Amino acid sequence: MGKVIAIANQKGGVGKTATAVNLAASVAVAEHRVLLYDTDPQANSTSGLGIAAVPGESSYEVLLGTIPVESAMKPTALSFLTLVPSHINLVGAEIELVGMPERERMLLRALSPVRGDFEFIFIDCPPSLGLLTLNALTAADSVIVPVQCEYYALEGLGQLLNTINGVKKELNPKLEIEGVLLTMYDSRLRLSNQVVEEVRKYFGDRVFRTVVSRNVRISESPSFGKPVLLYDAVSTGARSYMELAHELLSHDGILKGASTEH
Repeated sequence: MGKVIAIANQKGGVGKTATAVNLAASVAVAEHRVLLYDTDPQANSTSGLGIAAVPGESSYEVLLGTIPVESAMKPTALSFLTLVPSHINLVGAEIELVGMPERERMLLRALSPVRGDFEFIFIDCPPSLGLLTLNALTAADSVIVPVQCEYYALEGLGQLLNTINGVKKELNPKLEIEGVLLTMYDSRLRLSNQVVEEVRKYFGDRVFRTVVSRNVRISESPSFGKPVLLYDAVSTGARSYMELAHELLSHDGILKGASTEH
């Protein structure tokens, strides 16, 4: 059974989609079968992999149960990475889901048939705590929380943690925090270092050792429809996400050949 990891933060601009795309690509480059499921109506993960959203073949139809997830899967430039693209139609899904029975478990059911086909399934969540994110958290084994090394970094995190705890209590008892990822770090700024200190003090060993620095290549690569390691493999950004992938795989015991117990 593949491990399902949601990448969530209701704040926009924290490096959530960059993390979804580049972590998925980095794990795939290590020859692990990866599915990236884009559940953000903005479809940035989709365009960031150079794939055009097509109505009728997207995560919108998968979520509402009108097509099986296999029908929406698209190959990418990386042989071990498959994408379920998003579409702007997802904007209406929040309203359409409201009247459905077990509306928070729609994604869990949709992904069940393919969990055995992938070692990792990453879900890129929208920047909100609505039903799309609730579906992702209910379907996930764990959640990665990107936090930018900027002013107000911890703002709203309490609300996100309350949501995670609520999902764990009511919908998904196995949900854990995989880790908090510090992004947009600039070693020249005292503020960046203060945020790192504060986040590590608050979350302790749940913070990834890898810190993703500000890097122009990470910002540029989506406009070329490529993850950063295909755009510039020797860039700081590419190295950061390869280190994060290594840390994730080590954490799960995969690189050590150990058990997958944490």
